[in-house]
Amino acid sequence: MTNWMEIDTYAKKWIEEAGERLKVSFDEKLNIDTKTNPNDLVTNMDRETEQFFMDKITETFPNHRIFGEEGMGHDVKDLQGIVWIIDPIDGTMNFIHQQRNFAISIGIMEDGKGKIGLVYDVVHDELYHTVRGQGAFMNEKKLPPLKQGRVSETILSLNATWVTENRKIDPSILGPLVRDVRGTRSYGSAALELAFVAAGRLDAYITMRLSPWDFAGGAILIEEVGGEVSDLQGNPLDYLKGGPLFVSKPGLHKEIGENYLKDL
Repeated sequence: MTNWMEIDTYAKKWIEEAGERLKVSFDEKLNIDTKTNPNDLVTNMDRETEQFFMDKITETFPNHRIFGEEGMGHDVKDLQGIVWIIDPIDGTMNFIHQQRNFAISIGIMEDGKGKIGLVYDVVHDELYHTVRGQGAFMNEKKLPPLKQGRVSETILSLNATWVTENRKIDPSILGPLVRDVRGTRSYGSAALELAFVAAGRLDAYITMRLSPWDFAGGAILIEEVGGEVSDLQGNPLDYLKGGPLFVSKPGLHKEIGENYLKDL
């Protein structure tokens, strides 16, 4: 039988160690490259942090597989067995320009089901973590179950580019939702935005495109506190391919889905 508490102990230790390494790097010169476009940035610390996890996991749990953003893990084609889905720095642009508002995200799956979720807000030293069925926490503080939400009282996290630029959707579709919610926010780190929904700091988060390592850790957290997690049509997330994502407090999925997202 899998000892999830042992795995969780190691994961929390490693994520905090990796966070310390990132903070030390603030005073060092970064090597910055681009990936798919000039704004899709990657640094030596993204790669070094992923390699750090790769080394620790393969040494301690040789039968586990790693699915990471920077491609240093295994060639994962399925989610059979235990798979660690890792984003070494979620919010690399913030890491480079602000030295804040970024996170390390880890989701640990077994046979396609989320078992452990961790999101570490490095600069604020806030570790959001859960072992499935054991409750979710921010450091040592237990997160309460999420309460029912209403659109008129919602703080929605949404990147403005999805409203102002046509990226496979008509941006005017999201306009009424932006108008009707209480307020909108954008932090530049999907992992943090998911953690903030789990903690009740945000009520919902919508995005048109994410990779599995962006959402794996945070989605497990949200489900543990009774939140709803899906794509924009209410279907389960694809932890191999990624795609659109909609997470929220209970009740908002139905209200927003029926009244605002039906034409997407």
